[in-house]
Amino acid sequence: MATRLPSRYDDRREALATYFDSTARQAWIDLTSDAKVSGIRATVRAGRENMRATLLSWLPEDLRRTKVLDAGCGTGALTIAAACRGAEVTGIDVAAGLVDVARERTPSFIGHGRIHWTSGDMLDPALGTFAHVVAMDSLIHYQPEDLVAALSELAQRTTRSILFTFAPRTRLLATMHQVGKIFPKSDRSPAIVPTAESELRERLARLSGWSIGRTQRISSGFYTSQALELVRHG
Repeated sequence: MATRLPSRYDDRREALATYFDSTARQAWIDLTSDAKVSGIRATVRAGRENMRATLLSWLPEDLRRTKVLDAGCGTGALTIAAACRGAEVTGIDVAAGLVDVARERTPSFIGHGRIHWTSGDMLDPALGTFAHVVAMDSLIHYQPEDLVAALSELAQRTTRSILFTFAPRTRLLATMHQVGKIFPKSDRSPAIVPTAESELRERLARLSGWSIGRTQRISSGFYTSQALELVRHG
């Protein structure tokens, strides 16, 4: 479907889909499993596990009769955890291959929860309305203005909270971002875009009906990501 965001959002989304469904597919499957990985990837795995636990802790413990969107579900760990709390979760990712893995990893019994697995655009209005939206490390590849525009679209169909992560602009991340540009595009993954927290907060302050809540930065070796909570007024 067409989106109101600039065409560069669609271009970026398609690049991510291609990357995660081809070049990075096996690496991502290994990273999100118990498979042995390199020391560097082990720090990323630990950081992601910590971040996922943080975001889950910001959701209500009892999610029965609650709709949740896992926007950028990857291989499904957060989706499954939320469903086990009783939520009706839509797990969506641009990479259809990773969604297939998520479907295969779903336990046969998840209590009162339900999961709808799908691939495509997390901003598609056809997905419906949700109480909570979680976007863990799925918006870190977009420019700040596109990230906030995406959050604005999600906000139109969210009634309680949006939990998302961004790549904080630290000296290390800024250096890595610049160095990454010297490599041919075919040899590198879609770049993470470091974002200044102050700039992000300024942009989000214009989001009518929403306020910024909790925040938490997770740093684990080569993994650095910051979670931010948006809460709907009233």
